[in-house]
Amino acid sequence: MATQTSRYIQLAKALPPRLQVFLARYPAPSILPTGATPETFKTPYQEDTPNPFAATKHPATGRWHDPKYSLRRQAELVKLARDHGVEELLPFTPKGTEERLRKRVELGLRVKGTGVGQKVKGHKHERQMIAKMEKRRQAMLDMPELIREWKEVGKKKWTRFPK
Repeated sequence: MATQTSRYIQLAKALPPRLQVFLARYPAPSILPTGATPETFKTPYQEDTPNPFAATKHPATGRWHDPKYSLRRQAELVKLARDHGVEELLPFTPKGTEERLRKRVELGLRVKGTGVGQKVKGHKHERQMIAKMEKRRQAMLDMPELIREWKEVGKKKWTRFPK
């Protein structure tokens, strides 16, 4: 047990100082000491704002306070944590990898029609291209039979001219 604890301490010391400070101020419930619950073991920073990445409403005045960490600083922290393999220890943030992937799937590539269940509008000739090419392919497959029929009937009695 002592070797495992020392290994965790060594890993924590290998983190960049910004991540060390953040995780000391806002420790994740998974890294709390044994026997401590997230409700009983709170740092003074966590008592002030449980999630430093979210806006908070003042209990007395009802006014909204900005997050303690701006979106730019959140993105920087997430990148640092991802590079060091500790992103799951951070609180929820819209800059997190999972949230960004979820939004990319939901919204698509910001091109109309690339989201889930959407179709790209495109120009009319682009939308009709697949059906047109399939019709052309089928006509080419039927061409030998059509030529044979033309030779039997002749030009005078031919009734299947294109319109």
